[in-house]
Amino acid sequence: MRLEGKTAVISGAGSGIGRASAVAFAREGARAALLDINAEGLRETIATIAAAGGSAFSIETDMTRQDAVESAFAEALRQFGRLDIVFNVAGASGRRWGDGPVAECTLEGWQRTLDVNLTSAFLGSQCAVRQMLQQPEGGSLINLSSVLGMVGGDADFGTHAYAAAKAGIIGLTRAIASYYAPDKIRANVISPGLIATGMSKRAQSNETIRARLPQLQPLTGDFGAPEDIALAALYLGSDESRFTTGAVLTVDGGWTAR
Repeated sequence: MRLEGKTAVISGAGSGIGRASAVAFAREGARAALLDINAEGLRETIATIAAAGGSAFSIETDMTRQDAVESAFAEALRQFGRLDIVFNVAGASGRRWGDGPVAECTLEGWQRTLDVNLTSAFLGSQCAVRQMLQQPEGGSLINLSSVLGMVGGDADFGTHAYAAAKAGIIGLTRAIASYYAPDKIRANVISPGLIATGMSKRAQSNETIRARLPQLQPLTGDFGAPEDIALAALYLGSDESRFTTGAVLTVDGGWTAR
């Protein structure tokens, strides 16, 4: 029960990494508010947690809208009275809007991809920090980035707005970590490699990418699991990481070590 007595807000909790993290946090004793624009996905996550005896509630939330995010965090505070952990997971590939290599990326693709990935993290971070500043013991903020925010992608990973957004999350989080360290607010990043979620279906069905996995992620030569990221978030949310801030924790099977 590593999070017993703690409260958490997790965005993007309706599927994938967000769902796995919500389940892991509840299993370890946290009371959680789960945010996602996907109401059906949230219901499934809540059902999974309830079946395991955990405690959580959901709020349908568009993480790109300031009013929606502020309202969701206000509801979490009404329920909990405090926020110990905030994990900003919400994000999406921008290919559907026109993201791609910079010479081909559309302006809509650029703007929508940054909104869904970077603006959502900014709004979640802002609400988290504003509340944690009012708590003498601060809190733990965790933001989800990607290996593509750290290293360049080749033709198989040519989504430059997505890469810029994920790099922006790293810069934002490290700035928060430095500025708010005296307030006992910890801010850290998790940067996953290829994880078997709904968002990576394109890569999972691409035989060229699958054949490259032993090179890309040599530790296993395979996709990671959402639970791999959830366990990293569990560490960063718990008191075990009390001396850790400004870190970029790569959970990528060796991708960025090459």
